[in-house]
Amino acid sequence: MDVRCQCGAVQFKTPSEKPQALYHCHCTQCRKQSASAFGTSAVFTSEGLFPMDGELEEKLKIYTRTGNEDGAQVECYFCKECGVRVLHRRRNENGYGGGVVMIKGGLVEGLKWEGGIHIHTENAVMPIPEGAEQYEGEPPSI
Repeated sequence: MDVRCQCGAVQFKTPSEKPQALYHCHCTQCRKQSASAFGTSAVFTSEGLFPMDGELEEKLKIYTRTGNEDGAQVECYFCKECGVRVLHRRRNENGYGGGVVMIKGGLVEGLKWEGGIHIHTENAVMPIPEGAEQYEGEPPSI
């Protein structure tokens, strides 16, 4: 699938045809990052995207923050032109967490939104849809 930031300066293909999971995160960090009630991330393997192509890397700026529960560092990649968060990945003392990267859902063309998992619902500021898979904190698979 194609990924494009708001201005189109950052463009690339997802590492696989579909994501491993789709998360709607209600943590305070994702709410601030998205300027909304939650942030949506499509989880893909990082293989094929990292190490990052030099031309793509040149168009991105990195902001590093501390993760929610385990204190791991989260590298957040933004478009240098429009400032849109494009993706993020977790880093701890053993390297990059689980070999996955989280691409912001709204940037992935053709993404299927059904079955999104709501995480960090202990911080939710809106009702979670009835019957939706949800976790008060991190899901077991991140």
